[in-house]
Amino acid sequence: MADHQEASVTLPSDPASVTAARRYVTDVLAEWGLPEGAEAADTVSLIVSELATNAVLHTFGQSPTFRVDIQLDRDERLRVGVTDSHPRWPRRLPAAVQQDNGRGMVIIRWLTAESGGKLSVTPTAEGGKTVWISLPWSVA
Repeated sequence: MADHQEASVTLPSDPASVTAARRYVTDVLAEWGLPEGAEAADTVSLIVSELATNAVLHTFGQSPTFRVDIQLDRDERLRVGVTDSHPRWPRRLPAAVQQDNGRGMVIIRWLTAESGGKLSVTPTAEGGKTVWISLPWSVA
């Protein structure tokens, strides 16, 4: 298998695309040796779901599509990024105890840190941003 692999998919900013993004990432990771149902695969799947949901819900129609990028440096790091064209960077929203949303970035940060990873945000040339997670790759 190659030392560096990449995959990406661009999807419409539609709620149905969240499921498609999660499935795409799960399938790519399985091809790269991380089977569906493995704890790390489930963690990445949940993070992608949260990032894709943010790209759909919090861009207020200003990002007609979003892109999911997956990069693997064999035996080192897995990077997953979700890019949209909205200029506002993610932030933690105040969430009331009874509120059903507003906790996505908290969940993403916690899962990433719990997995030994890092979260970062980078601007795109077009004025949007990519939210990246970087996790140790631990497939034998």
